[in-house]
Amino acid sequence: MAASLIGGLIADHLTPSAVTVADPRAEVLQRLRDRFGVNTTADNTAAVAGADVVVLAVKPQVLHEVCAELADALQAGPALVVSVAAGVRCEDIARWLGGDVAVVRAMPNTPALVQSGATALYANAAVSAHQRDLAESILRAAGLTLWLDDEAQMDAVTALSGSGPAYFFRIMESMEAAGVALGLSAEAAHLLTLQTALGAAKMALESDEPVAELRRRVTSPGGTTEQGLRVLDEHDVDTLFTEVLKAAHQRSRELAKLLGEAR
Repeated sequence: MAASLIGGLIADHLTPSAVTVADPRAEVLQRLRDRFGVNTTADNTAAVAGADVVVLAVKPQVLHEVCAELADALQAGPALVVSVAAGVRCEDIARWLGGDVAVVRAMPNTPALVQSGATALYANAAVSAHQRDLAESILRAAGLTLWLDDEAQMDAVTALSGSGPAYFFRIMESMEAAGVALGLSAEAAHLLTLQTALGAAKMALESDEPVAELRRRVTSPGGTTEQGLRVLDEHDVDTLFTEVLKAAHQRSRELAKLLGEAR
C-alpha cells in the first residue's frame, strides 16, 4: 500500500526528494530507491523529523509499537498522522502517540495497488482544514476518496469496500468455473469474466442512473438475462449479501475493540 501511494503521488508530480520512507528491511528500501528515487532510512524517528505528514502504512498488530517509538518526535511538531492500518481507531492512535495529535484514519482497499482504490477517511478533532486537504490529496493518488462524519461508519466501509474486492473475486471465480462447465476454455472463460466485470463497473461509474436501472436496461423480457436473474432472485441474493456484509461488519467492530484494548 505504501508503494502504491508513493507511485501515485510521484505520478501526480510530487518531487521524490520530498518523500522519506522508513522500513527495517534493507532490500525493501533499495527497491523503493531504485523505483521511485525517494529518500530511505531504517530509522522511523529520523524519517518523521520535520515532516508535514506522516503516513503509518504498517500492519495493525505492530502499530502500537511504531507509535510508541514516534511519540516524542510527533509531540514536538504539528505533523499530520495518516494511518492506513486497518481497524485501529483514531482515539487509540492519538493516545499511543501521546495525546493531542492530528490523526486521519484511512480505509483503502486492495485496488489502490493499481490506482483504482476506494478509500474512506475520518479525521479527529485536531485535524485542520488544510490537513484534511493534505490527507485527501495523498489517498486520492490511489483512487476515489470519501470523507466520513462518524468513525463508527468505518466498520461498514470495511465490510463493503475494504473486503468487497474479495467478494467480487469470488463471484468472478464462480462465473469462470460455470463458463468452463458450459464448454468454454479456461482462458476464454477467464478473459470474458474479467472484461465483463470491468465493463459493468465502467458503465456504472460513467452513468448517472442507479445500478438497478442499468440492470433493467440490459434485461429483455423473456430473454437469457431475465432467466439468469430469476435464479439469483430465487436464491435470495439480496439477503445473502446482507448477511455477508453483516458478518464482516461485526468482525471489524470486534477487531477494532481488540486492537485498541491490547495496550
